[in-house]
Amino acid sequence: MSAVEYDDKKHGGDGYASHQVSGIDGAHHSDYTEDPALKVGLQRQLKSRHLAMISIGGVIGTGLFLGTGSALGHGGPLGLFLGYSLMGSICYCVMICLGEMISFLPIPGGHIALAARFVDPALSFTMGWNYWYNWIIILPAELSAAAVLINLWNKTINNALWISICLIVVVAINLFGAGVYGECEFWFASIKVLTITGLIILGIIITSGGGPDHTSIGFRYWRHPGPFVQYEGIKGSLGQFLGFWAVLTQAAFSYIGTEIVAIAAGEAKNPRRNLPRAIKKVYIRILVFYLGGTFIIGLLVPSDDGGLSLNSGTALASPFVIAIRRAGIPALPSIVNACLLTSAWSAASSDLFTSSRAIYGLALTHQAPKIFARTTKSGLPYVAIIFCALFGALAYMSLQSTAGKVFGYFANLTAAAGLLTWWGICFVYIRFEKGLRSQGIARSTLPYAAKLNYRAAAAWYAIVLITIILFFSAWSVFLRDNWSASDFITNYLPVWLFPILWIGYKLIMKTRFIRASEMDFVSGLDVIESDTYDEPPPRNWVEKIWTKLM
Repeated sequence: MSAVEYDDKKHGGDGYASHQVSGIDGAHHSDYTEDPALKVGLQRQLKSRHLAMISIGGVIGTGLFLGTGSALGHGGPLGLFLGYSLMGSICYCVMICLGEMISFLPIPGGHIALAARFVDPALSFTMGWNYWYNWIIILPAELSAAAVLINLWNKTINNALWISICLIVVVAINLFGAGVYGECEFWFASIKVLTITGLIILGIIITSGGGPDHTSIGFRYWRHPGPFVQYEGIKGSLGQFLGFWAVLTQAAFSYIGTEIVAIAAGEAKNPRRNLPRAIKKVYIRILVFYLGGTFIIGLLVPSDDGGLSLNSGTALASPFVIAIRRAGIPALPSIVNACLLTSAWSAASSDLFTSSRAIYGLALTHQAPKIFARTTKSGLPYVAIIFCALFGALAYMSLQSTAGKVFGYFANLTAAAGLLTWWGICFVYIRFEKGLRSQGIARSTLPYAAKLNYRAAAAWYAIVLITIILFFSAWSVFLRDNWSASDFITNYLPVWLFPILWIGYKLIMKTRFIRASEMDFVSGLDVIESDTYDEPPPRNWVEKIWTKLM
């Protein structure tokens, strides 16, 4: 049976337990515990406001600020909005499934460790390496996005300089520990929230005729070029549907990362109180930031604007910046672009944090070399961070092509890998829910239980749609005269690797599925509950508002 053991020894008198996970079979392995560098483990340094902003930061990133441009060009304003709405519903279902599990068992490794407990060590191995792969690939994607954004100001300096500066900042943030990462993410995410909120308000003003030219746009671009785009010139409703479907991969890339809060659970203070608080507000962020943002973008910029293509080479910019330029507002495009650049830094910092914790969790369960489980006395997995940072060098591939083209390749890779992670989370939840029923544990007793997810309805909804989207993710390469080996590989490589890793590990290690009646819902609960406490009530109206927001 899968088990997670906890070392409840207090470190540094901070009152928070340091967690250490045993092997996937629950056995004690002396080669890990004899090394002093492997005994410390992660420490709970992330506060409530850090978790709240990490969950927001996972929702708002370059996918919204930058990637929505190409999505608008493919699907038109209505296709863009519908595509992000559909993917938003999937994202919400995944998050409530994850929220129920991770609030109950906030352990290092997050959903990767939960897969070993409730499904099969082979699935844990597969999800862990897929998740690590996802984030070490998306890291250079964000660095490439930073180059795209800076190109708005200066195209004469080689992009290698901008990539290097961004990478150095990201590595420095992570090497200072989870507390510094959480603090930086808090301020980066605050800038993102203020930026997207301001852009939505500004978009409403511009489309209503409040711009310098006082021209009311309204739904002009919904009438011409039209609500949908005829994909690749294919006429009729089929072409419009294909345009909408082409939005889904980009939409998936934009939403991937919302689940980062699960990986951060092992370093969160008072996790059983703070994690449900962060999960419950995900739907608000989806509605306000993504659906509100994409709707406004569809009003502000026509779908046939040449600057929307990341490969245009003429206006490598966010659709928000394009809209502000079209409205004739001076100076503001540069200010907004600077805010978007901090978004790329924030996303890249989260990518390195998540990938390092993923491989750290794999090392603890003996599914990766044990050197990656090494930490400093303060609980920093420095070997994992340095190793994962090396993959940021893949961003220099953009020097051989346009930065936008490389960004598109990475987006395809990470969208597929990220959707597979979501698929795995939902599958783990289905088994988790079955285990609860088998052992007579009421969902109402969990720290967080979503009413929508009765009998894993939300999990099944997400699994079905994710499977369909993955199967047809690279359909466009099969159109006449449209074959692209790079697009085919980047869309389907993760889909091929996932079952190969799962089945291969299962055959080699001879693992078995864990029966519902044998699932471990007990190990570590005593330490988790000892880390749980009632926070003091707000003392004034300012603290009340802060508590509501965070």
